[in-house]
Amino acid sequence: MKVIIAKSSGFCPGVRNAINMAEKTLSQEKNVHSLGEIIHNKDVVNKLAEAGLKIAEKVEKIKSGTVIIRSHGATAEQIKKIRQKKLKIVDATCVLVKRVQKIANLLHNQGYKVVIIGDKGHPEVQAVLGSAPDIAVVGDNKDIRKLSKFKKLGIICQTTQSPEHFAQMLAEIAQTDFSELKVINTLCKEATKRQSCAVDLCKKVDIMFILGGLHSANTRKLAELCKKYNKKTFHLQNWKELDKSILFGNNVAGITAGASTPQWIIDDFVESLRSFESRKRR
Repeated sequence: MKVIIAKSSGFCPGVRNAINMAEKTLSQEKNVHSLGEIIHNKDVVNKLAEAGLKIAEKVEKIKSGTVIIRSHGATAEQIKKIRQKKLKIVDATCVLVKRVQKIANLLHNQGYKVVIIGDKGHPEVQAVLGSAPDIAVVGDNKDIRKLSKFKKLGIICQTTQSPEHFAQMLAEIAQTDFSELKVINTLCKEATKRQSCAVDLCKKVDIMFILGGLHSANTRKLAELCKKYNKKTFHLQNWKELDKSILFGNNVAGITAGASTPQWIIDDFVESLRSFESRKRR
């Protein structure tokens, strides 16, 4: 089987920075917590846990030591609580996520009703919600109905959403009874580039594999987009999860990975896939 890897896949700069900061902190200090999983990849999270990183979903659970703010960021209220407890902060928030938070606050101060297009349950969106009062989250067209009473709308987007979804929601919002609409593109160019490369590749192969955490928003988005063009698209965390029977009858496999998927997961999958085919031929 021929194996083709997408031109853009794996760790993005923000994730790589968060992991490097976590590893450096763990090498220097003993009592280290992350406020939620530092990135959405269990293999990486487990590796950091072995090095001593403890995960706390709430600030109240952390009694002492150092707190790492994950790549998705934290709310202003959470940061305030951490400082009140006099805990040391290591801020590993992605710079693009910080930009979204600053823009949300700026739009609010300019008199706009802030609207973020994204998944309300995602930690990045939850962190942005603390940047300004009463931010509206639009996940689909049902949420747009809530905007009818607001005249000045300031629109931003979760960084890992697809340009297609962003455009679709903007088109729907534009049909509401607004008087002024201000849109700022807060999509991550790295995520958009990965999506474009993944879609291009999935159209050229027999079977497509998306590697990464099952609860990773950007990885799920890659799988969702590829499935539109190639029904034989499979989202897996690693090689161990693969049902080998799906390989038979396919000659060319495409592989991409989410922004929180380490290179060794990709390399292991590629090598195991090629090795499996070699055993089959013998």
